[in-house]
Amino acid sequence: MKLSGAIAAICLASATAFAPAPVSRVPTLLQNDPNQNPFGSTESIQYDDNAEEKDGGANYGRLRDKLNEADVERRKIEEEAKNRERAAEMRREERLKKIAYMRDMPDSTEAGTVDEFMFKEGVQDQLNKLDRDLVGLVPVKQRVKEIAALLVLDKMRRKLGFETAVPSLHMSFTGAPGTGKTTVAVRMGQILAKMGYSRRGHVVLATRDDLVGQYVGHTAPKTKEMIKKAMGGVLLVDEAYYLYNAANDRDYGQESIEILLNVMENNQDDLVVAVAGYKDRMDRFFSYIPGMMSRIGNHIDFPNYSADELVEIAALMARDLEYDISPDAMPVFKAYIEARMGLPYFSNARTVRNAMDRARMNSAIRTFEKYAIQGENGGMCSVDDLKSIAADDFQVLLDDILNADADTRIFA
Repeated sequence: MKLSGAIAAICLASATAFAPAPVSRVPTLLQNDPNQNPFGSTESIQYDDNAEEKDGGANYGRLRDKLNEADVERRKIEEEAKNRERAAEMRREERLKKIAYMRDMPDSTEAGTVDEFMFKEGVQDQLNKLDRDLVGLVPVKQRVKEIAALLVLDKMRRKLGFETAVPSLHMSFTGAPGTGKTTVAVRMGQILAKMGYSRRGHVVLATRDDLVGQYVGHTAPKTKEMIKKAMGGVLLVDEAYYLYNAANDRDYGQESIEILLNVMENNQDDLVVAVAGYKDRMDRFFSYIPGMMSRIGNHIDFPNYSADELVEIAALMARDLEYDISPDAMPVFKAYIEARMGLPYFSNARTVRNAMDRARMNSAIRTFEKYAIQGENGGMCSVDDLKSIAADDFQVLLDDILNADADTRIFA
């Protein structure tokens, strides 16, 4: 019995220990005093006539400054709007004056002759140089004359007050090496400068190595540097199709192309971009970059020279270098050119230039051996000997082709 009573006492004590304590309810201050401020003892915001004096006028000054700034900004906006209205009104008045001038101008009013503009601006002189420097290439010369005619007539219209706009002068030159693309670009730059469409008229030649960098962040500075050099003239990008690599999406050439497209669109009044290369590759390049194709308004194809034209080019080179090619040497040179045209890596006028350099060297060897080694005429040579290129000098070139094997013939 005593054990049972002890166990019961222990259980009762445990239950009493873990039972929740009774909560006494204490009335809040709000319940004790209904008139007391529930937000504490802070005073309510009241208007004070002396507030400006108490804080030194800081708040009042800041408000005054804000109001003044807003008033100044409003006056600026109103003034800009009035300036735009005045400018628009002046343009309308100028337009009305021009319309009245054009309406009242007699049809017989003279703007000057085309020849006067051609010679006064020096355009005709540049075209004459083009005819002298380039043999053949009749379609190319015709296209250049058409562009020059457009520029001349546009300037005559401007003199009378007609509306004018700078035409698209970006160009594409397609053709094999040595067909005169760089020469035509130089002449076009000079024509544009004479007509006032170009500040300087110089030509800057660029390739992929000049425009595209080797790492990230290198392409843009290189391209912009070349564009800066060409500003006011012509930027001639030779073999432009190498700028785009269709097999590599991460090629840096695409960045250079995008910069060129932007400049061609926004700076066409101060820079003419000409791209050059083989026709089939340029056509493929334009198919990849349609934006380039649409920005070029003048496509000029340079045909290959004929054998007779290349012989004439050799005569012009000899004239410029003050050499005399003997009459019996011309058939030998033509035979060499015809044989060389059938071999790979033929480069038109460049091949002729290399042949002329070899002929001059052969002439020098022949003259040196005749007078210095053999001692003819006491070693005294004449002016004709120093200026002469004989048939034997070209025969050496022809024999190299005829006697060489198939593997080394292309180096003849």
